[in-house]
Parts: sequence; C-alpha cells; structure tokens
Amino acid sequence: MDVRGAVAVVTGASSGIGAATALRLHEAGARLVLQGRDGDRLAAIADRTGAIAIRADFAEPGAAEAAAEEIARRAERIDVLVNNAGLGWAGPVTEMSGPDVRRLLEVNLAAPLELTRALLPRLLARPRAAVVFVTSIAGRAGVAGECVYSATKAGVDMFAESLRLELAGTGVRVGVVVPGVVDTAFFARRGRPYQRRSPKPVPAVKVADAVLEAVTTGRAEQYVPRWLRLPTVVRATAPSVYRALSARFGGSS
Repeated sequence: MDVRGAVAVVTGASSGIGAATALRLHEAGARLVLQGRDGDRLAAIADRTGAIAIRADFAEPGAAEAAAEEIARRAERIDVLVNNAGLGWAGPVTEMSGPDVRRLLEVNLAAPLELTRALLPRLLARPRAAVVFVTSIAGRAGVAGECVYSATKAGVDMFAESLRLELAGTGVRVGVVVPGVVDTAFFARRGRPYQRRSPKPVPAVKVADAVLEAVTTGRAEQYVPRWLRLPTVVRATAPSVYRALSARFGGSS
C-alpha cells in the first residue's frame, strides 16, 4: 500500500508512540486525522502536520463512539486506522480500584474495538486499506504488577487476529505492532517509572517505523525490538521453561 495521499487516522497522537507515528506518516505523504486527550500537544502536532485534530479522552463514557462519529464526518475517506491510544497502571492488582480497572478496559480495549467497528465500513469502501493495532509484549508474555494492562493488550491481540480472518479476501489488511519498553512518558504516567537496567528502552520512532511498515507491506505482526519474539516462542513451545525463567528473573517492569 502506498501511503502518499492516503488518509490515516492515528489515536493517542498527542505524545509518545502516537506522535512519532503521526510524524512518520506525514513524512511518508499521508494526510492525517489525529486523536488525543492532551489538547495543547495535539494541536501542536496537528499544526506541524496539517492534520485534523480531534480531542477526546477515551476513558470518558461514550467518548470513543463520539470520536468515531466525528472522524467519519470530518474525514473525506479513511485508508488507514492506527489504534495506538493506551494507558498503563503498575502495582499489585489488589491495589487497583474499580474505576482504575474500568479506565484501562475503556481506553486500551473497548476504544480500539469500537473505533474499528465504527470505521470499518469506510475502510472496506477503499480498494486497499489497513488497520494497525499497537499492543505490547505484556499482552503476550505477561508482566507482574500489570495484570489488567496485560489482559487488555491480550484482548486487542485476539481481536486483531480474529478480524484478520474475518477480512480475508477484502482489501483491508490487519497488522499488529508489539513493542517492548519504549522511551516515552508512559511509565511515569502509569505511576511507576521503568526501573530495570535491561532491556533498554527503544526510541518511539522505532515503533513508528514498524507501524509504517505494517501499513505499506500488510505484514501481520512485528516485534520492536525483533528479539522480543523469543520469549513468546519459548512460552508457546516450552511453557514450563518459560515460567521457571520468569520466576527467576522477574516479570515486573
């Protein structure tokens, strides 16, 4: 798929991976529709890229549905949908409140499902289109202290896999980008900074490059960095070994 002139929707575009993805798609010639919850930062990215800016906080009831309606109204067409918006939360699950759980479910799981469902007819109307989900290694390997976050990302993974099967034979390709530790404000916002010496965080632009590659090649999945595929292979082929290693080295980030 050639993204030059394509209309691309990117969620969570006011900072981090979303902002880097917006800039990368802009450089590649795409026209952008950007969603974010930080109005000032979103406006700055929109000014820089000539994008349509839609301020929405997906944690608010009905926000994803309203955002989908506004996107459909303001975009002349939709060729690419990048579901990137997400929230983190770190700590024992017993310390989470009910609202904490619901917030992660709304932003990380319900919002991308709702946006995709609502905008899919517009994507199917195009000769070629792409839906890309930015998930997390936490949704494939599990992370201590991030039970709910990991569950939401695993849910998005399975939705993407099922959607890929459902759309077989159409012009819409479905891709998943699976990052590990990324150098963004995500960890500070979740309430606990990243404390491990390794692996070292990768720049957000590396994930943005993977998103662009998913769009242009139709590749089903990519890990950033690529070696992150290894623990998922070990988990699938030798689960007892995987669990022993996880218990020894710790899964918390």
